[in-house]
Amino acid sequence: MSIAGSYKRWHADLQERLEAVRGLPITHSQYETVNNTFERALATMHKMPRIWIMYLQVLTQQKLVTKTRHAFDRALCALPVTQHGRIWEYYLVFVSQKGIPIETSLGVHRRCLMYDPSHIEDLIEFSINSELWQETAERLSGVLNDGQFYSIKGKTKHRLWLELCDILTQHASEISGLNVDAIIRGGIRKFTDEVGWLWTSLADYYIRRRLFEKARDIFEEGMATVITVRDFSVIFDAYSQFEESVLSKKMETLGVIKDEVNENEEEDDDRLDLEKLKKRIDSFWFNDDNDVDLRLARLEYLMDRRPELANSVFLRQNPHNVEQWHRRVRLFEGNPTKQILTYTEAVRTVDPTKAVGKPHTLWVAFAKLYESHNDVSNARVIFDKAVQVGYKAVDHLASVWCEWAEMELRHKNFKGALELMCRATAEPSDEVKRRVAVDGNEPVQMKLHKSLRLWTFYVDLEESLGNLESTRAVYERILDLRIATPQVIINYAMLLEDNKYFEDAFKVYERGVKIFKYPHVKDIWVTYLSKFVKRYGKSKLERARELFEHAVEMAPAESVKQLYLQYAKLEEDFGLAKRAMRVYDQATKAVPANEKLGMYAIYISRAAEIFGVPKTREIYEQAIESGLPDKDVKTMCVKYAELEKSLGEIDRGRALFKQASQFSDPRSDPDFWKKWQEFEFQHGNEDTVTEMFRVKRSISASYSQTHFMLPEYVLQKDQLRALEEAKDVLKKAGVGFEMEALERRLSPPSGGGELAVKESGGRKRVGFVSTGSIQQKDGGEKGTGNREEIKLLEDESDDDPTVEIDQKEIPSAVFGELARKRDELEKDAVDDEENKDIGALERIKRMRRL
Repeated sequence: MSIAGSYKRWHADLQERLEAVRGLPITHSQYETVNNTFERALATMHKMPRIWIMYLQVLTQQKLVTKTRHAFDRALCALPVTQHGRIWEYYLVFVSQKGIPIETSLGVHRRCLMYDPSHIEDLIEFSINSELWQETAERLSGVLNDGQFYSIKGKTKHRLWLELCDILTQHASEISGLNVDAIIRGGIRKFTDEVGWLWTSLADYYIRRRLFEKARDIFEEGMATVITVRDFSVIFDAYSQFEESVLSKKMETLGVIKDEVNENEEEDDDRLDLEKLKKRIDSFWFNDDNDVDLRLARLEYLMDRRPELANSVFLRQNPHNVEQWHRRVRLFEGNPTKQILTYTEAVRTVDPTKAVGKPHTLWVAFAKLYESHNDVSNARVIFDKAVQVGYKAVDHLASVWCEWAEMELRHKNFKGALELMCRATAEPSDEVKRRVAVDGNEPVQMKLHKSLRLWTFYVDLEESLGNLESTRAVYERILDLRIATPQVIINYAMLLEDNKYFEDAFKVYERGVKIFKYPHVKDIWVTYLSKFVKRYGKSKLERARELFEHAVEMAPAESVKQLYLQYAKLEEDFGLAKRAMRVYDQATKAVPANEKLGMYAIYISRAAEIFGVPKTREIYEQAIESGLPDKDVKTMCVKYAELEKSLGEIDRGRALFKQASQFSDPRSDPDFWKKWQEFEFQHGNEDTVTEMFRVKRSISASYSQTHFMLPEYVLQKDQLRALEEAKDVLKKAGVGFEMEALERRLSPPSGGGELAVKESGGRKRVGFVSTGSIQQKDGGEKGTGNREEIKLLEDESDDDPTVEIDQKEIPSAVFGELARKRDELEKDAVDDEENKDIGALERIKRMRRL
């Protein structure tokens, strides 16, 4: 008894017997011995799950279906419930094998669900593999209706919904007892990202059940409810494909029938056969199944409606999209009835406060549609309703009024247009204002009387259709409402000027310059001053001066230049030249720093034309000392030097070049030094050329050692770079800090510490000076010379050619008016000399001839 009840002994014995039959075919007699051994073991080991599992695995391997099923049932009866899970795992594997009857497997799966409902997915998977669609659909529906269901295989409810819909549609004829329509519609409401696919699945369900009209209704309903273009495209493509397939199938069927009829007609003459004749009568046109034309027309109608249906999708996304409503109207081009219905629906649907776009354009286009069909009375009705809508912006309401007036103008109703503008610009009464204030929601109609667009349109109508008094009244009303712009002021003044009301026009300008500030008032001042000077000229010069003084006093520096130029032009034309120069002088002090150079250029040119070139010397000196930027000072010095050179003042020109040199780095401004060098070569000598090179070296050294002129890109990147970092950057850029580098660059290639002056064809050519160590001919170093010292070669002979200085005549423009007076005096003196030797009679005759 102790041996029969030992688990270890039985387990070892069973393992030994299993090893013995390993590799033998399942039909071998040894397997029967193994089975008997397991049965004897289970007589005492029936509570041991491991013995049961070994036995069940052996039976499963032997393909003994009935015996294995009975063994699984005995194991479940013998073992406690807590051990059933281990048995069911192998039981489900067993019933999933091929060759097991479907009814047996289905019953086992159902029993397993009674033990553990979480294995419902195994049953569903088995039903799908076994093509038990009714069972699959019922189980999936139960799972989806169970709010506490949790998938042990990680499937989401969305995926289960799609599987259910796919099964219902693909196997519609094999499933009954389920409300497929309600199930799929529930999925449409719940899963919005698969709406298009679910609608096509529902339509496919009815197609498979041969309910074609119902399928068309589903397609139409789907296209009328989806709100995304992707879903619409899915449904429309499926719908069109369905219609094409139905049409092609019908055409194939009719082709076969027609061939059969033709064959029968060829066989015999059946005109006397009453039965066949009756069949022909029954198949006459009113009973004819040939509806190919109808199906083809249905397909064409569907294709033609695609733009309209797509537009409906966009409008369902946002029914307040104005542009989409306009596109919808354009789809019905040539169909006024549909266009009117569309506009009616649009103006009822679009909320102006939520509109995307300009809602007033719908009303305007609606009215123009009636106008284009010569129905002006209905167009007026549309406009009258449009002006009562609560738009979001005043400009929208003003646009409707202007469009209404333009329509009246197009139909020659000028009086009606003026009345409309008068009605639109009328200010609401105090009672209406109080009522609106109590409501707390002020509509745009209360602000319409201050719309500048409306008033400008009104004033244009008055100028074109009204008289001067009515136009002035409109302009005055605009000014009283304080909605005028500088352009309105200018237009009002020009209207009065055209009608010879000059003083009234100037009063309007005065009102304008008091209302507006800079920069808006600039155009008013410029127009005002130009018109005043053109009107009065010299007659009211003092008043004009007062206006200009007031204008330049009120103007900021950025806007004062044009006013000063007008002021100076006034003095040149009607005033005194000295006052004009004073105005130019004030302008050079008032304009911004970046415009001073240009202003000085104008000042100098006018002074040279009026007073002569010598007068400009004072202006040049003033400009140089006025605090201009260094770049402009250098430019001014160069121009001054050119002037002095033209007047023959070579020394003054050289001094100006020297003055400008302190603002010119030889590295960054080689043009200046080239000009100075050309100047010295033309008008200087050896001493002046040497002095020029000495100054150049000195300036270069000062920029190198004192200011550390960095490359431009370094300054722009970081102007506060430390000194050591700046040196490193300069070294990398190839810019040195030592004077020796500069001297090596300036020294002549021949070497030596002397100034090379060579004779070449009677001319002297000046070289460069070296300030380094002076080398003797034997190679020894004589000494270190002063770097600033300039050594010249002594004249080798006294026969050096002298430097000839060209003399030029001073231009007469230098003397200005004095030159003309000098010529007149010289002419009078010549005439006096000639008149000394003739008599009085001859002098009188000459005077008469003159």
